[in-house]
Amino acid sequence: MRGFVITGALLLGVWTTGPAQAASEGALSAEAAATLTPNAYVWRDDANTGNVRIVVSIADQRAYVYRDSTLIAVSSVSTGKEGKDTPVGVYPILQKNKDHKSNLYNAAPMPYMQRLTWDGIAIHAGKNPGFPASHGCIRVPTAFAQRLFDITAVGTTVEVTDLPVADTAPDDSLVPPDVMAQAEAAKASNTQMASLNR
Repeated sequence: MRGFVITGALLLGVWTTGPAQAASEGALSAEAAATLTPNAYVWRDDANTGNVRIVVSIADQRAYVYRDSTLIAVSSVSTGKEGKDTPVGVYPILQKNKDHKSNLYNAAPMPYMQRLTWDGIAIHAGKNPGFPASHGCIRVPTAFAQRLFDITAVGTTVEVTDLPVADTAPDDSLVPPDVMAQAEAAKASNTQMASLNR
């Protein structure tokens, strides 16, 4: 059985469907794109293994989470406002910090921060009005940020696109070799830092 959870400021509902009624990936994506309100998400994850990949669509103001090639979650997001645009590209998660405070914006809280660039772009929990309003970060609902934080690792690939998600595909062949190398270097660096903290 598959469980669907749509959540926002409060739990909106929980559905459980049988195999004959289970939504397909396309149905999950269409449902999410059509019905998600600010601070809402849909999460359907039947597996505990598989590679996680995140696609953030600036056009859709959505984050799409895949496990291998299966869509498992969709969330509303708030990307960078005009003049503080969220950069488009493919990024490995470079650092994770559950209780991060901004170095750039008066120690503003950035819960469940997952750094994408060393110059301040990250995915984190924050205000999510349903339109671009951040200083460049990708803000997501707090409960979604926590779940996402729990299934990602340093090196997990995040693709940020200005296209609608229907025009993108979660495909490692799209990831430039230098980004893959950067992801491996980030993993190695974190392993070294962990050994120093012992």
